[in-house]
Amino acid sequence: MSWGDRPGRGRRPDGGGRRPDGGGRRPFSRPQDDPPGTSRLFVAVPVADDVREAVGRLMEELAGAPIDERAPGQPRWVRVEGLHLTLRFLGATPDVRVQELVAAVAMAAGEVAPFRVELSGGGAFPSPQRPRVLWLGIGAGAVELGALARRLNGELERLGWPSEDRPLAAHLTLARTDGVPGSDERARRLIEIGRDLRLAWQADSLVLYKSHTGHGPTKYEALAEAPFSGGR
Repeated sequence: MSWGDRPGRGRRPDGGGRRPDGGGRRPFSRPQDDPPGTSRLFVAVPVADDVREAVGRLMEELAGAPIDERAPGQPRWVRVEGLHLTLRFLGATPDVRVQELVAAVAMAAGEVAPFRVELSGGGAFPSPQRPRVLWLGIGAGAVELGALARRLNGELERLGWPSEDRPLAAHLTLARTDGVPGSDERARRLIEIGRDLRLAWQADSLVLYKSHTGHGPTKYEALAEAPFSGGR
């Protein structure tokens, strides 16, 4: 996931006052960044099944343990079944606008021909010495992903979304370390493995996803998928 999805960490009920019955609990109030009638959305290119499986094995090698649930001392590994390359994070979006977003995603994908994407190289943000995010890089396909992101951003601008001036830094997020001890060693190991890594697939669609946060890693629901139909 590259500009990927910002999990809702540390949420707490909001609102003042005590319960009418004198209890100490505060009444529940939905967080400001997730108002009712909205969904956390982003647009991404999904990763092929066989590549997801290979990346999952790599993640378990780095973890030294199963990654299905976060164990003590482990980073927050992403869900293998939801691996994707994020092109645009939209955040909390009114549900009434979903259909026009579906149309915009279809327009962005419609003139694009399927292209090869290769995962190659690994690293950490902001640095391997103090990693907060572990990631795999993009070799082949980086130029095509950047062009696709620009097409998508153009369609979104026509719908009133702000322009995205930063060039796409495409990468595949594996984990968020959040200061977990030993993360620098995992980053070093990932960089070593990444030097010889070559995992490729034919990207053939663009997907509008909805993020579901809560206990455990964030889950992603595909709301709509638009095939790359250019050149057919």
